[in-house]
Amino acid sequence: MADSVVVLLPPGLRFLLLPRDRGEGRRPLGFDPDATVGHLVQAAGVPLTEVGRLRLDGDPVEGTARARSGSTIEVSEVARPQRAAAGGFLLDVGLGALARRMRLLGLDTSWSNDADDTELVARAAAEERVLLTQDRQLLMRRALPAGALVRGSRPDDQLDDVLSRFAPPLAPLTRCTACGGVLAPVPKEDVADRLEPGTRRAYDDFSQCDACGRVYWHGAHARRIDRLITTVVGGRATLSGTTEHTQQGSASALRVRDTADPRT
Repeated sequence: MADSVVVLLPPGLRFLLLPRDRGEGRRPLGFDPDATVGHLVQAAGVPLTEVGRLRLDGDPVEGTARARSGSTIEVSEVARPQRAAAGGFLLDVGLGALARRMRLLGLDTSWSNDADDTELVARAAAEERVLLTQDRQLLMRRALPAGALVRGSRPDDQLDDVLSRFAPPLAPLTRCTACGGVLAPVPKEDVADRLEPGTRRAYDDFSQCDACGRVYWHGAHARRIDRLITTVVGGRATLSGTTEHTQQGSASALRVRDTADPRT
């Protein structure tokens, strides 16, 4: 059509199109002489964070190029793996379970359950983090320096997608799953007053978060966590280190006392 532009997407990005356009992977748009190629791609529903190379009528172009009436824009997926931002990752409010898994693997992961979109974008820029989200509109904000659309509805699938996309170096069991701080070994006597009697009797090796003071040890649910790490890391992780304690009652008590303890 003379007064339109067509955006063509590869199979891996077609889920972002309207259902009626997914079969052919093409989205026709009205021609606007002031619209850049990048703007048109986003108008088709694709954040530029998900885009690799662009071609306009067969020629490689940047997102700032201008389309012509009747043009075809061909979009390729972003290449994997890609380099993550220097500051690590920032996850939006809907990805709390993913954040916990990423922290278990030692990834620098920031997350809170009450950050709004404006705050997330500002933090991603200020802290040089990649913003991970399933909200494509959030990824289209101009102020966002780096982001990625997380695929999958289950946390394990989401984790697979993130690890495939960024291939970050892993250091399992070195970060606090509650806040993302770094864990360091701590003498048992330094934390004994925060432990339940059964824990004091059964365990000798402990770690403590350098940010929030929470205490961790190879506790009751270690096997489940070890299986997750073994699956992800493919047997490369050293599983003899400290694993978080996840018994709900005593974990909650520790957190309350950690907050009040003047030594933390």
